[in-house]
Amino acid sequence: MTRLGARRHWLALVVLFGAGTATAGDVSFENDVLPLLTVRCVMCHMDGADQAHLSLYPDAWSHLVGIPSTQSPLKRVEAALPDKSYLYLKLMGTHLDAGGSGLRMPVQQDALGADELTLIRTWIAQGALQN
Repeated sequence: MTRLGARRHWLALVVLFGAGTATAGDVSFENDVLPLLTVRCVMCHMDGADQAHLSLYPDAWSHLVGIPSTQSPLKRVEAALPDKSYLYLKLMGTHLDAGGSGLRMPVQQDALGADELTLIRTWIAQGALQN
């Protein structure tokens, strides 16, 4: 990646997550995680087009936290346990090792970047709060 490309990528992350929010400690579902899900996931996971019976619009949190996955024996998000949360494993592409099925998410898009994955992991590790 060129310096200009890297700078544009960084600026896009700052705009998406807010200056420093993703690394400032506590991760907010509403301010940090939901915007990421909206940009990268909602297009396939909304009422009427909800892949794997997962609708992320209009109420993503209630369809994720503590809800059994339809593709694995795990819950979609197991609060405080990112490595036992199917959402995180599916985004990492390690879901098959946990008895899951299908492809890494998001399908037909670039995989989430390290910063985005860290954001999701941190939110789950911090208890997957609806904050």
